[in-house]
Amino acid sequence: MTGENFAATGQLLGTVLAVQANFYRVQLDQEDREMRKMGEQDPHLPYPPLLLCTRRTRLKKIGQQVMVGDRVVVEEPDWAGGRGAIADVLPRQSELDRPAIANVNQILLVFAVADPPLEPYQLSRFLIKAESTGLDVLLCLNKSDLISQQEQQQVSDRLLGWGYQPIFISVKDGINTDQAARYLSKKITVIAGPSGVGKSSLINTLIDSLELRVGEVSGKLARGRHTTRHIELFELSSGGMLADTPGFNQPDMDCIPEELIHYFPEARERLAVASCRFSDCLHRDEPECAVRGDWERYEHYLEFLDAAIARQTQLHQQADPESTMKLRSKGKGQSQYEPKLESKKYRRISRKTQLQDLQELYRDEE
Repeated sequence: MTGENFAATGQLLGTVLAVQANFYRVQLDQEDREMRKMGEQDPHLPYPPLLLCTRRTRLKKIGQQVMVGDRVVVEEPDWAGGRGAIADVLPRQSELDRPAIANVNQILLVFAVADPPLEPYQLSRFLIKAESTGLDVLLCLNKSDLISQQEQQQVSDRLLGWGYQPIFISVKDGINTDQAARYLSKKITVIAGPSGVGKSSLINTLIDSLELRVGEVSGKLARGRHTTRHIELFELSSGGMLADTPGFNQPDMDCIPEELIHYFPEARERLAVASCRFSDCLHRDEPECAVRGDWERYEHYLEFLDAAIARQTQLHQQADPESTMKLRSKGKGQSQYEPKLESKKYRRISRKTQLQDLQELYRDEE
């Protein structure tokens, strides 16, 4: 919306930076800020760049959710109080469920090459989750000052075989952080990764006015402590925005089994030049499979496939009330399906039912 449109309609456009209970912090567009300054009778009044907004009842009635990253129309701004009301939500270009955020352009995965050590299985799991969104994936490896150039080259060569060109950075020493910042310009980027790898420290470096809480790495588990509690967009001087997300160690494997193989770049390369004999091939033991073979992450694929199949089976059984199987946790991250007990067989008969049975018996005798 241009300044002329604002003058004609009296509406403001902005981006939702954060959601707090039933309130939404909205960042106004630059042209709307300038138009607001021009239209303000008292130019000396403080100009808040943010408005704390509520959602119109009409949006609630039609079930229109307002997410972080949404482009919204704001009405009835109270400039002195910094308040407003969200009247409409513009169509979304993209939408993520976890984290719940809209209009994201890319995902920046941040991992550490040391302290905590880089775990290929965990990294692969995050990469699969990122690939499943359909967004561009950028990989940053922090704490590169803790390893040698030779070790960096070995890690780089390995990840190139996976289909990724990592950026080696060190937030502590300021190595290549400017290179990472160039990839974020004029885009909305979600930063993700396990706890303790330096996501909050990287954001603090990219945004000087920001001081996010930073946690130490747990010495007992060699894992980072969770320091981010909610989703929030932070504005960059380059015009882009960053979304920090709560750190977690194992993202859910909630993809469809048949689609999983397409989230591996090295497998996509194989399928681009050849095809499997069967269209529903899961690339395990099927004959004439174009994917199965000698590539490093094939074992990861098989493990993720088992997890995806188990989840799909569980969802089908939850949807089927007549299902006779249930998923039971066995500890240490393992689970298996077991037969359900027949609940009606072991349920105590109520007194009302007993009385009805006796009355029916008396009638039969008469």
